[in-house]
Amino acid sequence: MQNFTFSNPTRIIFGKNTIFKLGPEAAKAGKKALLVYGGGSIKKNGVYAALITALKDNGVAFIEHAGVKPNPVLSHVREGIEKARKNDCDLVVAAGGGSVIDEAKAIAAGVKYPGDVWDFFCGKAEIKEALPLFTALTLPATGSEMNAGCVVTKEETRQKYSAHGAALFPRVSVLDPETTLTLPMAQVANGAVDSLAHIIEGYFTTTDRDAEITDEVVHALARTVIASTGRILKDPSDYNARASMMWSATLALNGLATCGYGGMNFINHAIEHSLSALYDIAHGAGLAIVMPAWFKHHLAADGPARLEKFGRAVFGVRTAEDTIKAFETFFRKAGAPVRLGEAGIPAADIPRIAANAMGLIRLWGMKHEQPEIEKILKNAV
Repeated sequence: MQNFTFSNPTRIIFGKNTIFKLGPEAAKAGKKALLVYGGGSIKKNGVYAALITALKDNGVAFIEHAGVKPNPVLSHVREGIEKARKNDCDLVVAAGGGSVIDEAKAIAAGVKYPGDVWDFFCGKAEIKEALPLFTALTLPATGSEMNAGCVVTKEETRQKYSAHGAALFPRVSVLDPETTLTLPMAQVANGAVDSLAHIIEGYFTTTDRDAEITDEVVHALARTVIASTGRILKDPSDYNARASMMWSATLALNGLATCGYGGMNFINHAIEHSLSALYDIAHGAGLAIVMPAWFKHHLAADGPARLEKFGRAVFGVRTAEDTIKAFETFFRKAGAPVRLGEAGIPAADIPRIAANAMGLIRLWGMKHEQPEIEKILKNAV
């Protein structure tokens, strides 16, 4: 087990009817917020009304920045930065899922930076400061509500890259599971896949495989995500299943599930970012395609031990092959694709997908070459 330092400054307010609590928290940081959200679902589920009332009641004015895409794009981030500067916003409030929160983080950092915000994503600059950020989560998936990372796509070059910095940790995030009760089942599925992907990256790529406590955290989170998703699919109104899913997704990428691991990487995410950058598919859908393909490659390259351990603890199966099948069965049951063709992506595009993925793989310092990535993707045909 490796040495580690765990620190997470984000304050979480969890539970029913908690959106209003974001108002007084935001008021501690400033007087005018840039309110970032997506396509308008928050106006249908009551989050928008509750949030703007909370802001107004606590003396926080706001300027709206709507229209964040499921895969947030650089041009819209730049628009948000200019809007925040023009209106002298001194904080950012995000209401939505990980895409909305990611864009809000990029805006918060970009406002305080004299150069182009893309510099943070391509390694030209470090994030040293950002506007204070407050979030109201409505879609459990990315963990962005309690971590210091964000992902944005540069449309012209089809580059889907990430940026990180301690200044990006939200000050406060409100997690009200009732806001997820009306989510389409496709988003439930994608959120579940994304949450699992976050915990399997460290688990399967760590070079130190004797960190039993962290393994058990991963097993518990995986079992909870799978069980909660099954309950939600049967009964979308199951509040406790929604609550467990929401908290599990947050814990999956807030730093806890990798403590003690070493030498790990996010190879599945690097490959998937190419899929969603090129084809604009949901991140979770892309991961459902990539993960089983990568597991087959992992089995051939590194042997069955980790797959067998995970399979016994999470799925109750014995062999590595059965573990991979169990992942695919769960993804299919949730409604996610597990082959490129099921997402309308032709096998002939594999070299193009792999070439695009290499940009991020090199940026992240991973030791993989394009032929290996093409080989992994061929497992998804």
